[in-house]
Amino acid sequence: MINQQTITQIVDTARIDEVVGDFVDLKKRGTSLIGLCPFHNEKTPSFHVSVSKGLYKCFGCGKGGDAVGFVMEHEKYSYPEALKYLAQKYNITVEETFDYAENKEEQQHRELLMQAVNYASQHYQNNLFKSEEGKK
Repeated sequence: MINQQTITQIVDTARIDEVVGDFVDLKKRGTSLIGLCPFHNEKTPSFHVSVSKGLYKCFGCGKGGDAVGFVMEHEKYSYPEALKYLAQKYNITVEETFDYAENKEEQQHRELLMQAVNYASQHYQNNLFKSEEGKK
């Protein structure tokens, strides 16, 4: 788990125009930057980037968000993967914490759920294949 201070540093450092500019050819128009949306095919630019707000918005397909959201959407990354991508881009050291007690408890919970699923599966298979009603 990435600690909150590192997340805040990444989000504060990541500039939306630089992040989006790595994937989209942006041109200045008024107070924002525009370009062709990378999420759908279009001939006229409807993809806007607001540097002052730190947001992007496509008025064609409706997608929008911040720098982390753009990386998640464009690269199909999870939230931690997108944070690590941006941290690497801006040379930020990612500090992660591991809560072993929480992971152990989660693992035990999953094992109990798997046991319940296996029991239910066996029960229904027996009813389906070995009972007279199931064979019909």
